[in-house]
Amino acid sequence: MATMKIKKDDLVKVIAGKDKGKEGKVLAVDTKNNTVLVEGVNIVHKHSKPSMQNQQGGIIEKEAPIDLSNVMYLYKGKPVRIGFQGEKKAKVRVAKVDGKTVVID
Repeated sequence: MATMKIKKDDLVKVIAGKDKGKEGKVLAVDTKNNTVLVEGVNIVHKHSKPSMQNQQGGIIEKEAPIDLSNVMYLYKGKPVRIGFQGEKKAKVRVAKVDGKTVVID
């Protein structure tokens, strides 16, 4: 399996879909389905019955996963493509815009 170019806690910008143009922090990455959960993006309404954890019940707003291809990494405030440099253990993420700049993990 290939290494994911987007990781948890990265800042990303949505480039496609209903939330195009929004920016947020990655909350979770699902490598199996190639999806990411971005804070404040792709909000859905979930209807829940009253339970012990949620006594009131009602409609809950929460983030839904968005496809990895619909987000780009934010580097110095601009969306950029990400590549890799190095081999095996010394592999680091690099912004393609200037080639030499290492993306801090």
